[in-house]
Amino acid sequence: MRRSAYIQRLLILGLSGPLIALNIWVLSLAFGYFNQLITVLIVAAILAFLLNYPVRILVRFYRSRSQAVIVILLLTLTLLLILGITVVPILINQTAELLKNIPDWLEASNANLDRWDTLIRQRNLPIDLKAFTSRINANVESQVQVLATQVLGFALGTLSGLIDTILIFVLSFYLLLYGGNLWQSLVGLLPPEIGVPFSESLRLNFQNFFISQLLLGLFMFGILTPIFLIFKVPFALLFALLIGVSQLIPFIGATLGIALVTILVMLNNFWLGFQVALVAIFLQQIKDNIFAPRLMGEFIGLNPLLIFIAILIGAKIAGVLGVIIAVPVAGTIKGTIDALRLSPPPPPANVTETVSPEPGYSHQTGVGREGQDGVEDKSKWES
Repeated sequence: MRRSAYIQRLLILGLSGPLIALNIWVLSLAFGYFNQLITVLIVAAILAFLLNYPVRILVRFYRSRSQAVIVILLLTLTLLLILGITVVPILINQTAELLKNIPDWLEASNANLDRWDTLIRQRNLPIDLKAFTSRINANVESQVQVLATQVLGFALGTLSGLIDTILIFVLSFYLLLYGGNLWQSLVGLLPPEIGVPFSESLRLNFQNFFISQLLLGLFMFGILTPIFLIFKVPFALLFALLIGVSQLIPFIGATLGIALVTILVMLNNFWLGFQVALVAIFLQQIKDNIFAPRLMGEFIGLNPLLIFIAILIGAKIAGVLGVIIAVPVAGTIKGTIDALRLSPPPPPANVTETVSPEPGYSHQTGVGREGQDGVEDKSKWES
């Protein structure tokens, strides 16, 4: 009996791998075909999910939920318009200036590295800075060209982006009004032992992940912006925003953001880049050791290797959006599986076992053919 159960478990594990790979492949094809539609739906769902919390608070002061939803959406649109008028033009200007200045920074860094290379050769050290820096410069120049092309594409696609933004807010409005009923209908299609833990795990993971990551990103952006201005870091607002936005990518996002900003600043001024790295790493340690555990806790409970694999799979399926939502999705799957494993087994059937059953005794019901005491069934037949 144990051997057959072991073989059955091996078969399940052996077949689950190809099935998971097939599902990932199908999801990547579906996302590639319906890329824009799926992106709009996911962004609208996340926005409605986040705005639902202030809506629930505002419902206490309004008689209808629709009025609270309209007020929150109008406040959100007003805030976005203020940011679009004040901050966005500065960021666009700084991005264009950065792309324009990077070639000059590369030439200045090459001159500095030439002096270091001369010193190294005079001391006969086995280090070739020329080959190393030439590869880095080639990679940086290629990435600058890609970024310039993307910025041009973004400028050309402003109209389509505006239409997508309007669609996102319209969908968010209807999701805030009718999304709860729709979600309950979809979860109702699943068995209760699966649908209930899945719905709860999805809510907790997305709530804790997005709210905590947004707050941590705002913390890094709000602290680094005045520090970069005091240190006279070029493009201070853009670099601080880049580090703040990178917080949305868990596990590796903050490190990648700080490393990218440090390299860009070092191209212009090596010691200033070193100071930027020290300040950013110090704030990151405060964030990771003081604020992040209180905000996030152990809501995911995933192994760091599994987090990294989930990020890679999300990037393969949906690009940047997949990277952002990969961890809460993986946490939802793990939370659902854990809830199913820890759920109590169904109660056994009410079977009464006897040592020596009498003739006519049924093992399934524990009652003889004549009834429980031989009187009840007789009265039934007589009646």
